[in-house]
Amino acid sequence: MTGSAMKASLTMLGAMGLAAAMAVTPLSPARAQSVESFYKGRQMHFIIATAAGGDYDVWARAISRHMGDHIPGKPTFIPQNMPGGGGINAANYLFNVAPKDGSTIGMIGRNLPNQAVLKLPTVKFDPAKFDWIGSPEYVNRVCVAMDTAPIKTAPDLLQTELLVGGAGAGTAVSTVPTLLRKLLGLRFNVIEGYGSSTAVLLAMEKGEVEGICQTVNSLRRSRPGWIESGRMRLLFNVEHDPVPELGVPSVYSFVKTEEQRQILDFYSSSVELGRPIVAPPGTPAARVDALRRAFDATMQDAAFLVEAEKSGMDINARTGERLSAIVADLVQTPLAITEKTEALTQP
Repeated sequence: MTGSAMKASLTMLGAMGLAAAMAVTPLSPARAQSVESFYKGRQMHFIIATAAGGDYDVWARAISRHMGDHIPGKPTFIPQNMPGGGGINAANYLFNVAPKDGSTIGMIGRNLPNQAVLKLPTVKFDPAKFDWIGSPEYVNRVCVAMDTAPIKTAPDLLQTELLVGGAGAGTAVSTVPTLLRKLLGLRFNVIEGYGSSTAVLLAMEKGEVEGICQTVNSLRRSRPGWIESGRMRLLFNVEHDPVPELGVPSVYSFVKTEEQRQILDFYSSSVELGRPIVAPPGTPAARVDALRRAFDATMQDAAFLVEAEKSGMDINARTGERLSAIVADLVQTPLAITEKTEALTQP
């Protein structure tokens, strides 16, 4: 046998030996378990990216009380609030620190994938790599003014200033009015420092600020009857088309250029994610599937539906697969649009 032939033979034997070794190398005990064995008797952690009492918190805790019944092995959930950084702290934790074995999931802010695409320096996660589990609702975002404010209709914002509360960098409560002021010339004056939408609503009651930009469902749950009685006046919704039942225009009625439209399209895409639940990247595929199907089943669970109705929560669920597709499209947004959106959403 020639030297080259012997070298080739040894190389082939080495590769075969490596393949054989890999074939008999056992999986780690945790990953070798069946889905049911892994979850049986387990306490799971449900990270919530906001402070206690807000809408994300209410949704996450309601889901955590029922979702375990639909996971093989019937684990229990321990909700854990992790506010800070406009929800970025929790997302960073889920992406970089939390166990990647299916024992931890979290509900993060719907606008955080946009923040990642905008490359905010505090964002340390790639939204396309999260395992998206599902969202219990799809909502409409609106801007409102108290009945004591000088603003009566949306066009008034072109001439008169409206004081609105901010909940911190990265939150829609802050970025929506900031963007609309810079992009469309609507005269929002954002007063920061409140930390949460709940605190902003309290400030509105005290007369410290005059309005807020938030989802209409959240406003109706937080302050029942305020919209219907006229104490809180709807000005416009942020999505492309007007919502007939709201009786106000879309903010797109103020758009004058194609670039403005593209920027609003990119920014408003976050609304489509609703109240998204994710698992850390690298979670075993079988457990991701089990979590997704358990979420889907929870959205039809009789006890959960009763609890949701009592709490005034309207269920309009989206699957994890649908959320993954939305995020996949989002991360393909042209750089020129994302850069301009980033500049326009900064304080």
